[in-house]
Amino acid sequence: MAEPIRVVVTGAAGQIAYSLLYSIAKGDVFGKDQPVILILLDIPPMLPVLDGVVMELQDCALPLLREVIPTDKVEVGFKDIDAAILVGSMPRKEGMERKDLLKANVAIFKTQGQALDKYAKKTVKVLVVGNPANTNCLIASKSAPSIPKENFSCLTRLDHNRACSQVAMRCSVSSDNVKNVIIWGNHSSTQYPDVHHAKVNLNGAEVSAYDAVKNDAWLRGDFISTVQQRGAAVIKARKLSSAMSAAKAICDHMRDIWFGTKEGEFISMGVYAAGNSYGIPEDLIYSFPIQIKNKTWKVVDGLPINDFSRAKMDATAAELVEERDTAMDFLSQ
Repeated sequence: MAEPIRVVVTGAAGQIAYSLLYSIAKGDVFGKDQPVILILLDIPPMLPVLDGVVMELQDCALPLLREVIPTDKVEVGFKDIDAAILVGSMPRKEGMERKDLLKANVAIFKTQGQALDKYAKKTVKVLVVGNPANTNCLIASKSAPSIPKENFSCLTRLDHNRACSQVAMRCSVSSDNVKNVIIWGNHSSTQYPDVHHAKVNLNGAEVSAYDAVKNDAWLRGDFISTVQQRGAAVIKARKLSSAMSAAKAICDHMRDIWFGTKEGEFISMGVYAAGNSYGIPEDLIYSFPIQIKNKTWKVVDGLPINDFSRAKMDATAAELVEERDTAMDFLSQ
């Protein structure tokens, strides 16, 4: 049996974590022969709830789960960890300006970035889920200068999975018959779900998404807005934000980092934009088409970009630049 890996989940008493922890402990993410030590980090008022989560994980009797450590201390939470899934963030409350939200989250992710820098392994892979995820990820990375920027990513896989599923439903195929959709930019309503390079397997033949769907107006209109607004639609219906689907996307994202993407396929994740070939400002965490091998990601280069796509890619970049500049002002205070 391999040595156990140490995985921290923040916001561990919350509802995304409740859907996520079982999958990690069962081996769905890091492998069926990889024991794990789960560290559950949350704020002090949530510790009693965490105790209940610990009991439930124990009661699952999962052979790969070696230990569960609940804590409200970053020095315990981030000690020698191999993977960090940062789910916890300040949620937007009614009447809250986006700027107030950014300010609160800069404080959280600065603290967590500094703790990663001080206590985690330098090889740690950090996934930021808590919103605004791209900018929170950038702040965490800037606060952890001794950890390579490439080790930080943010979650746009949920948007990616939503886009895949919309195309699959439209074509009456299962979602594994759709590949290479792209989410460009920010995990916000300015994101650009792009299917110009996507392929759909129809009865064994691979065709472009545009040829499979045969409805350009939908692909350039309602498809995009449905994916952009899906989180809000779930909140409206459930009165709670996406949890099951967010947890599934986190598992997909981390599993691909650990085991790589399939040959000829790419996925979407928010990564450090330095050196990209798409004219996106460098000092951002921006979602690109990504391939992963040996735990190392690279942006898929050279995809032709039409004017329609260019405008949408630039609009979401502009929002990220504005977020970054606001956040950096708070960071320097």
